[in-house]
Amino acid sequence: MTVQVQCYSGRKADERPIRVGIGDHVFMVEDVVEQWYGPEDTFFRVRADDSNVYLLRLERATSAWSMEWPQNAR
Repeated sequence: MTVQVQCYSGRKADERPIRVGIGDHVFMVEDVVEQWYGPEDTFFRVRADDSNVYLLRLERATSAWSMEWPQNAR
């Protein structure tokens, strides 16, 4: 599944996601519920305008995004 993420860039690049494209669907991020850092990745748990919660992973070395899983999928 192709995931495209547009981010807000403030003090640093890709500071937080604001729009997520999954397949043919585009969702606005309403809230970053949680953010944490792994050894090689940055994770964002976000609530989108479709009322679902998604876990997004940014691989910092390649700047590649993936969606780990949707939660509360409708």
